[in-house]
Formats: sequence, C-alpha cells, structure tokens
Amino acid sequence: MNGHAIFENVRRYRGIASLYRQTAAFRPSQRWSLLEQAGEWEARALLELEAYFAARTDFAAPRAA
Repeated sequence: MNGHAIFENVRRYRGIASLYRQTAAFRPSQRWSLLEQAGEWEARALLELEAYFAARTDFAAPRAA
C-alpha cells in the first residue's frame, strides 16, 4: 500500500474517532462505550502509522549500509 493510501486511512480513522467523541458529548448514558470505541479507532490509526514508518525504515536501512 502506498503512503497516500495509508495517510488517507489514518485521516479516515481519526475522523471516525472524532465522531464517536462528539456523539459521546451528547449521549451521556453511552459516553463510556462511545469513548472506548473512539480509542479503538485512534489505536487503529496509530498502528497504521507505525506500520508505515517501520516499513520505510526497513526499506531505507539496506541503502544506508
């Protein structure tokens, strides 16, 4: 997957997390469940970024040697 697609996924995941947080503000009875789901989407975005940069580091390492 190319970098543009990965960053688009990260943007999408963070947008979904933001919607969950906004919804939590207006639904107090479901707040903790919604915030937990927002955290899961943020974690997914972070994993995507970590995988991207790890792959770039692995790709760049042989050329630096």
